Amino acid sequence: MLIDIRRDGPVAHVTLNRPEVRNAFNEALIAELMAWTRDVADDPSLRVAVLAGYGKVFCAGADLTWMSRMVDYTREENVRDAHALAAMLEALDRLPVPLVGRVHGAALGGGIGLAAICDVVVAADDAVFGFTEVKLGILPAVIAPYALAKIGRSAARELFLTGARFTAARAREIGLVHTVAPPDALDAAVDRHVRELLTSGPSAARAAKALIADIAGLAPREAAAVTTEAIATHRTSPEGQEGMRAFLEKRKPGWTA
Repeated sequence: MLIDIRRDGPVAHVTLNRPEVRNAFNEALIAELMAWTRDVADDPSLRVAVLAGYGKVFCAGADLTWMSRMVDYTREENVRDAHALAAMLEALDRLPVPLVGRVHGAALGGGIGLAAICDVVVAADDAVFGFTEVKLGILPAVIAPYALAKIGRSAARELFLTGARFTAARAREIGLVHTVAPPDALDAAVDRHVRELLTSGPSAARAAKALIADIAGLAPREAAAVTTEAIATHRTSPEGQEGMRAFLEKRKPGWTA
């Protein structure tokens, strides 16, 4: 297996398991990640997922052996290959529960794309990032929508075009990373975010993540039909009723027990 999956109650730990090639992508790794998203899509007991990598780095992008085959691909084969990666990234982006990225060592090329689709990213302070595709004469194309949503056009125009590597501190400045921690405190920082996410109402967290995707880019008036329906639905739901009663009664809601 190219990914290791461990379940800790409501939390899934998904770890890239190709340390010998710095957890680089190939067709098989993409397929396994895609299969995992399908397996958990309708699992109501799952509340948080953590994405990490074994070995020295989080993910170094595309596998060299895979890339060597691409040199001889036809345009149609390249399109098919890119569609598989795009489908996997979309499936991870649409994962119904919060996804926490644990980044250490490096996140380069496709690896930085994986970081971009995470809802919360925790990085070691010595981690290195880079949209390095242009150094190979190619583009950060498939990951671009997710990267742009995180870092914006200004940072993308510098970093996509130069392919320059940058620090975890810079990644945090531009919105790609949310928390930076020393390597020996990385797991503790991830755990803090996981614990915080578990205090949210399970259905509310799923709905809030979906709401972001539904209204991103809409003007407030355009979004109003969606947002008013969403709040009315969740205020009257069993979870919403429990949460509001717990607040008024100065007690913890049932889902934190």
